[in-house]
Amino acid sequence: MTDRVTARVVVAGALYDQGRLLAARRSSPPALAGRWELPGGKLEPGETPEQALVRELREELGVEAEPVERVPGEWPLGPGYVLQVWTARLLSGEPHPLEDHDELRWLAPDELDAVDWLPQDRPAVVAAVRRLPSGPALRSLGPAGGPDSPGSAGS
Repeated sequence: MTDRVTARVVVAGALYDQGRLLAARRSSPPALAGRWELPGGKLEPGETPEQALVRELREELGVEAEPVERVPGEWPLGPGYVLQVWTARLLSGEPHPLEDHDELRWLAPDELDAVDWLPQDRPAVVAAVRRLPSGPALRSLGPAGGPDSPGSAGS
């Protein structure tokens, strides 16, 4: 288990629009390239998670977004890192893959298995979709996506 005292927080945005969730395909590093994740990044010194999320979505997608609520849970990403997910509302701009990603897709709840999620993001996506307005209570996402599935190292 990751030590919460020394773990570095990575924030991700479950960005919703018209009942769909935004997925981003990694372009780097090579070990993660081609796999899908919720967009976000590392918390910088002096930032709150909400501030980091706003900054990361601006840098990676070119949009202004507002964090709405933290999705309960925390998921290990690898040695020294944990993932925290926030639901977020798009305020302005059209998302484009500007940094760390080469493709974006808006996915309806029944389309979530259409992309190859990073294993550590699968349980976070399931938890986030439960927060989707009028979203279904999903129990799993593909073969390794159950809420009790362990994450794997990466990111």
